[in-house]
This record gives sequence, C-alpha cells and structure tokens, in this order.
Amino acid sequence: MDPTFVQQLHNLLAQTTSNETSQVKSATTQLNQNYYKNPACISALASIIASSPEQPRQPLDDVTQDEREQIKSKLPELILAEPNNLVRHSAARVVAAIATIEIPHGTWSQLLPFLHQTCVSQQVVHREVGTFILFTVLENIVEGFQEHLQSFFKLFEQLLADPESLEVRITTVRALGVIAQYIDSDDKNDLKSFQNLLPAMIQVIGQCVEAANEAGARQLFDVLETLLILEVPILGKHIPELAQFLLQCGGNRSFESELRVLALNALNWTVQYKKSKLQSHGLAPAILEGLMPIATEAEPEDIDDDAPSRSALRIIDGLATHLPPTQVFPALRTLIQQYFGSPDPALRRGAMLALGVSVEGCSEFMTPLMGEVWPIIDAGLQDGDASVRKATCVAVSCLCEWLEEECVSKHAVLIPGIMTLINDPETQRTACTALDALLEILHDVIDQYLQLIMERLAGLLETAPLPVKTVVTGAIGSAAHASKERFLPYFEPTMRHLQHFLLLTGEGEEIELRGITMDAIGTFAEAVGKDVFRPYFPDMMKQAFQGIEMGSARLRECSFLFFGVMARVFGEEFAVYLPNVVPPLLASCNQAEHGEETLTLSDPGVVAGFASGTSPSNAITVADETDANGNPSVELEDVDLDKMMDVNSAIAVEKEIAADTIGTLFAATQGHFFPFVEQCALELVNMLPHYYEGIRKSATDSLLEIVRTFYDLSDHPEWQPGRNVVVPLSPSVKELINHALDNKSVVSSLCVGFAETINKIGPALLKAVHFRDLETISNIAIQILEQKAFCQQDPDQDEDEEAPEDQAEYESVLISSAGDLVAALANCLGADFAPAFGTFFPLISKYYKKSRSLSDRSSAIGCLAEIISGMKGAVTPSTEPLMELFYKALSDSDAEVLSNAAFAIGLLVENSERDLSPQYLPLLAVLQPLFVITPDAPSARLNARDNAAGAVGRLITRNISAVPLDQVLPVFVEALPLKNDFLENRPVFRAIFHVFRTSPASLIPYLDRLLQVFAHVLDPSGPDQVGDEIRGELINLIGALNAENPAKVHAAGLAAFLPGA
Repeated sequence: MDPTFVQQLHNLLAQTTSNETSQVKSATTQLNQNYYKNPACISALASIIASSPEQPRQPLDDVTQDEREQIKSKLPELILAEPNNLVRHSAARVVAAIATIEIPHGTWSQLLPFLHQTCVSQQVVHREVGTFILFTVLENIVEGFQEHLQSFFKLFEQLLADPESLEVRITTVRALGVIAQYIDSDDKNDLKSFQNLLPAMIQVIGQCVEAANEAGARQLFDVLETLLILEVPILGKHIPELAQFLLQCGGNRSFESELRVLALNALNWTVQYKKSKLQSHGLAPAILEGLMPIATEAEPEDIDDDAPSRSALRIIDGLATHLPPTQVFPALRTLIQQYFGSPDPALRRGAMLALGVSVEGCSEFMTPLMGEVWPIIDAGLQDGDASVRKATCVAVSCLCEWLEEECVSKHAVLIPGIMTLINDPETQRTACTALDALLEILHDVIDQYLQLIMERLAGLLETAPLPVKTVVTGAIGSAAHASKERFLPYFEPTMRHLQHFLLLTGEGEEIELRGITMDAIGTFAEAVGKDVFRPYFPDMMKQAFQGIEMGSARLRECSFLFFGVMARVFGEEFAVYLPNVVPPLLASCNQAEHGEETLTLSDPGVVAGFASGTSPSNAITVADETDANGNPSVELEDVDLDKMMDVNSAIAVEKEIAADTIGTLFAATQGHFFPFVEQCALELVNMLPHYYEGIRKSATDSLLEIVRTFYDLSDHPEWQPGRNVVVPLSPSVKELINHALDNKSVVSSLCVGFAETINKIGPALLKAVHFRDLETISNIAIQILEQKAFCQQDPDQDEDEEAPEDQAEYESVLISSAGDLVAALANCLGADFAPAFGTFFPLISKYYKKSRSLSDRSSAIGCLAEIISGMKGAVTPSTEPLMELFYKALSDSDAEVLSNAAFAIGLLVENSERDLSPQYLPLLAVLQPLFVITPDAPSARLNARDNAAGAVGRLITRNISAVPLDQVLPVFVEALPLKNDFLENRPVFRAIFHVFRTSPASLIPYLDRLLQVFAHVLDPSGPDQVGDEIRGELINLIGALNAENPAKVHAAGLAAFLPGA
C-alpha cells in the first residue's frame, strides 16, 4: 500500500472537518474525483481507521477479492476497538457499503453472527457499535436479510430494553423503521412480530423526549411518521395508545418546545393517515380535550416560527377536516364554551382560534348551531383583552369564507364591531383582514356601509403602518368587488391613493403591498367596467410587466392574476398583449422549485444522495454507496439539505397561477390565442403529474378550458345524445383532445371540470379520448361512489369493509363531484346510458339515508334528477324504485333536499313512460307543504318552493285531467313569480300555456295576478328569467289575451309587448 496515497487521503479527510466551507468543498471534490473511485481507497481507509483519531469519510468501489477478505476480517474488529463515536459511525457505513456487494453474492457469511454477538455483548460500547452497524447494513440491503427477520425481531426485543444505553434503544427503533418498509400485508407473522414491539418502540421515543435528546427524538419521530404513511397497517391496533402518548408529550410544558412540536406533528400525521382508526375508536373528543390547553399557550411573534400552540390548532383543523363533524364539533363546542367563559384571556383566545380553524371542516354541521356561536363572536369582538379581540377577527374571517349566508345575515352586528376595532391600533390589522373577508361576501348589503367604510379605509391608506396598508388595500378591493358599479365614485380617488404603492421595490412588506395593490386594481377594473378603466389600462399593464422582472415570485403571481382579470374585462382587446404575456407564463411553468440553484433528479449527485420515491414506502433516505450507474455516492455533508428539501412553495403557487391564467386567456381572447395553443397545451400536459395538487388542478382546469373554448370556436352543430356520434368533431378539436386529455390524471383529478366538458362537447368527446365502453370514465365515478378511490383509501380498512356512513365533509364534496360526472355521462349518452344506470343507481341511492349528511342526501337526489333529465324515457324501467326514494326525500327535514326531491319527482313524471296519474294526489299532498313559506324564509326554502312549482307544472303538462285544478291553481299561481330558480320557469309557463289551451276558463279568476307575473318576467331591466322560446310564446299569449281584454293587458303594463308596439 502506497504510504503517500494513505497520507494524502488522511489529509483530505481531515480537511473535510474544517469550519471553512471552501476547504470542505475543495477536499470533497478531490475525494470524489481522485480517491473514492480508486480500489486502493478502502484498504487505505481501513489503515486510517486503525491509526487515526480523526473522523474519516466513506469511499466505495470495487477491490480485489484478497483485499475484500482482508478488510472483512479486520474492519469489524477495528471498529469495536475504536473509542471515537463519529469514527465508529463512519466505519460502520463502510461495513454497510461492503455488505451491499458481498451479501448478495453470499460471500460474507460471518457478518450476521458477528453482529448478533456484538449486539448482545456485555460491553455497552460493543452493543452500540453492533446495533449501529446492523442499522446501516439494513438501510442498504434489508432485502437480502428477509429470511432472518424473525431472528432480528427477537434480538430487537432485547435491545429495545437495553438497561444501559439509550443510544442502543434509539438505533434499534431506527432499524425497525427500515425493516417496516419491506413488510408486506401478506406477511402475517412478520407483521404480528413487529406490532408486538410497538409499545416498546413508543416507550423509547418517550425516553428520548424525557432526556431532552433532540437529535434522537427527531430520528425516532421520523421513524414514526414513516410507519404512519406506510400502506401496510402496522400501527393500526396501537393507534389509541399512540395518540395518547403523543398528546402527553406535546402537552407536557416541562419538555423542550421543539420536542413538543415534534410530538404534535406526529399526532397531526396520525390524524391524516389513521383517520379510520381514530373514527372507529371515537378518539376525537379525548384528543381535543388534550389539545385545547396547548392551543391557549403563547404564540411567537414571527408567523414562520413553529410553536406547540400553532401545532395544536393545526391538529384541531385536521380533526375537523378528516373526521365526521359529528365526532368533532359537539365535543369542541363544549370546550369552546368552557374556555371562553374563563377569566383567563389566554383561554378565551384559544377558544376563539379553535372555533376559527374548525369552521372549514364543520361548516355544514355548524349551520343550525350558529345561534350558539354568534353570542361568543359578539362577546369576543368586545372583549377587554386585545389578544381575544384579534382572535375573534380571525374567527370571523374563517366564518365568512365557509358560512357566507349566516355571516351576511349578521352584518348589522359584524360591520360596526369590526369598524370599532379598526380604530384601535392594537387590533387594526386583524380587523381589516376580517373586514376584507366580510366585504367579499356582502354583495348588495354593502350599499348602506360603503361610504363609511371607504372614508375610514382611505384615511388608513395615508396614516397606517405598511403592514396595515396592505390589508386595507385588500379590503378596498373586496369593497369594490361587492359594490361593483356603485364603487365608481371612489374609483379615481382610490387610484390616486394606490398608484404610488406600485413604485415600491423593497423586499418583504413593500413587495407584498405592491402585489396586493395590483390585485385590488384588477378588482376595480371588474367593478367599474372596461370603458371607465381604459385610460389606466396601458400603464397598469406596464406595471404588471415590471413586476415580472423584479425577481419576486409573489409579484409574478400578482402580474399573472392581473393579466387574467384584464383579459376577462377587455376580452379580445387584450389580444395585442398576448405575445408579451404568454412567454413569461410558459417560463414560469418551466422553472425549478428547489432553492435558487437548479437541483433536479437528473443530477447524479442528488440521485445518489437522496431517493424520494413515489410511494410512501420509499422514504427519503441517505444513500451510502454508489448508485445503480456506478456514480460516486454523495455524503450527507456534501449536499445542501436545506436547498434540497426546501421546495419553494412561493414558486409552486406562482406556477399554479400561471397554469390557471393560460386557460383564462384563451377563453377571453378567443381565436387570437390560436398561435399559442399548442405550446401551452404541451406545457400544461407536462404539469399534470406534478407533486403539488394545486398545480395539477390548475393544469387540468386550463386544459379543459382550452378544449371547451376550441370547441366553441369550431364550426359545429348541436350534438345529439347517444353512443353513436351523429355530429363528429372537427379534426382540429379532436387532435387537441387526444393531445390534452388522453391522460388518466386529468380525468381523475377533476370530475366536475370533466363533467362540464362532456356536457359541452357530447359523445364525440368520449369517442375522441378512446374510453372503450365507457369503462375507464365510469370506473372513476364508481370507485369514488364506493369510497375506494386512491384518495379515499385507508390502509387500516379491510378491502371488503364498508366505508362508514358518517364521514368528513370534504368526503361529501368528492362524492358530489362524482355524481356530477355520472349525470354528465347520462346527459351525453341519453337512452344509451340505461345499462350503466343499473350499476350507478344503487351506488348513488345509498347516499340518501337519514343518517347521512345533508350534503350526501342532497347530492344523491340531485344527481338522480339530472340523470333522469339526461336519460328521458329510458328511465322508465326504474320508475318505481325512483318514485319510492323521492317520496322519502320529500319528507326530509332540510329545504335543500326538499328542493332537489321536488325537481326530481317532477322530472320523473315528465319523462317516465309509465302512467303515473294514480300517484298525482299523493304527490300533490307531499308537495303542498313546500308552498307554505314565510316572507323572511331563507334562500334554500324559496328554492324549494320554486322547484315544487316546477314539479306541479310538469304534472299539469303531462296529464291535466289528473290534476284537481280548482285546488291546485290557487296555490300554484300564488307561488309566482319564481324568486330563485328561474330555470323552473320553463315547466311553470309550459303548464300555464297548456291550461290556457285546454281549460282557459279555469284561469280567468287568476288573470290579473298572471298578467302581473308576465310583466315581471318580461321586465327588460331585470335578468332574463324565461329564455327566448318561452318569451316568444308568452308574447303570443299576451297578444291573444289583449284581443279579449285589452284594458287589463294595458293596465298590467304589457302594451309594449303587443304586435306593432
């Protein structure tokens, strides 16, 4: 062995421990290029390990068999004799690297006996070395040791209880974490043996936390999180004990804050990945009881700093969104009331924040309980402690986002309360944020407050600190959104206030204010319209382009949003900017997201350093050997971990906005966008498999928007329902669909968007994307309705086990979207959907049970109604079961379900070829209560009456002789004009026309009332309520009535609609 080679290697290894970054990089480069590829390196390293007290580095490459045997016999003994722990660990990784070569060839039979002997040695240092070597070996080649797993489990059982060394116990848990990734669900013995060790593993984690061993605790919580995300149900039986343990660790204020956060983060993962076990054991109330005291702890000032209180609120949010609200909100409501009644402001503040974070997942469940919530909000806005008032503003913001109607109904309390807090410097910023959220939803109600709000906010633009100016600007944008053209008097003065914000260039708060200003000005343009905004348009576009050039992801995002708004406002006028707008959008879609430098998985260094597979079992691990292509490995110290792991979320959001804007631009500028379609479609397709769901969703949305817009621009007659394509696609549209939509991730990611596209393009779309026998697309909906789609899977739930009926509200949203997709298929295929209906009917109808949520019940009935509308007479064979289901739904307690049920039963009578006349009287009896409403009835109740009127209209039109007109017409006519659902004017007026044709005398007593209704729906100053076909027939009817009774027609103000008028 060349002594010079050994000395040079020694010197370079020593240099890698320097504090000078440049020296470390230089030494690492030389080691990679000149030493680690040299076969003599391992022998030299073995010599260094035996003689040097310093920490060596790991090399690995092929060496001769003689040298291998020499090293294999010498290296383990050297490691045991080495007193320095870091040196032992480095040498252990050398052993692991050698084992990856030797074990698969069966040429190191001595290794396992040696490791076993070392792990059970009487000397604690030997046990520490042995367990670490075994851990590093398993990290590399566990697959070669699978026949030894049972003996490992017996050994690990002993090591988990090592009486002297916490290090032995920690390393044993880490080794078990590696083994867990290779256990299959079918390996029942291995699974059981592993599960038997879980209590001891959890105990070791607790020992780490108690000993304030942060490094060890981080390693073990990483193991725990790996176990949680595995598809094999390793933890299932121990979830209650695990949740209790993590809650105790997270709630113990004597532990270090960082360790408590680690425990709470693991509990958050437990909520996400083991929700079925939490649900089946009913653990939410106990977890909430443990979390609430933590939520009351102080928060750090820096919003980016983590703390136990923030972690606790995240878990409360997770419980609300992942579990059925019936298991979460009742217990949380009790705790909130208890804590809010405390004299301690910290408890009141915690209660208010917990209320705020729970709204997203429990909004539907909370709605009937808001009578109990509003007194707490009212008290919070007037609380004597500023922190409670600020927390209440946060809660109000959340309520506005998820419970719009309820918040608007409380405007008389909320607006004055929030405006008072805006006058208080302590609460000014959070109050402005709450005002922003409230203004966003106020609509016409804003009229009575607009002047007061604008005067106060305009004053703050002059005097408030920069962070407050930012939220004030956002609030003004929301005021413009709500008031629309009524914002016009404030437009120019506000533009003068805001324009200098567009000159800000400083990082942080200045950039944020500039970005919010761009957003607000875009909203102004939508409010006042293009003619008023046109003088500002060129200059604002210039400002948006400057924002793109400033190197800020946030400003690029705001510029892209602004482009989308301007395209919507100005339409084809925006086309002149497309050559300058589209390239930065595409550049954004293409950019890297990892730090400032590009680090991609095509970089051999990164590949060697990390494996971040697509399945949960492929956890991120450090590789300690050459990669599959023989490239040198990269040590942990050689990679900038922060850069590698810190995916830039700001850039991800920017890319999401860029992808979304592409579809908006095409829809707005129409044919002017043709030169950019192909390149944009290609880029969007490339984004479909992106890890970030926001990007996948935006790319899907934009692709579907491109397809729909392309179809609108093509020369096409109306499509005909059915599997046979009567109206083929134009070649250009077909080519685009094949290019953009022949991708499973598109079809499965957005059922609603795909349903919209099917409804627009019809059967030709299904043929274009090659859905053989509709199997692919139908299976997407079937899997979701069976609750077996990938995003619904829970490894702890048996395949043949029925999903629980009580589920999270987000699950109901997914079920509803699948229903939209099925309804679109029925609409598209018409009578040809009949064979598939036999499959879908039981899957959909099971969601109508009294035990199901409002959303499930409503969407099930609504979906079946839309299917009937699409299938028409082909639904006849299923008339009886559908009628039975709709009767049940018409006795529901909720107005939304009643509305859909009335709509559905009317469509069934209209389309079924069965004579349903014998059902008319019982049907009219169950519909009658829907006509009885109070003047202040909520929107859903008005909707139900409109749909009941539509149903009665369909009954009349289908068989007028079966309707007791003398009893029905007084109620029917009194319900007119319709207030909410103008689509139901079609069956209503068809019935009126039918009665005038067949039994005109029966309508004479109601003529004055009907003429008023006619004037209302034909009023040109209001929205179109009837459509062209009904309007034309109605005007003809007015002409006929004028011939008989001109005085009444003129008195009703209908003279303008008479021929020759």
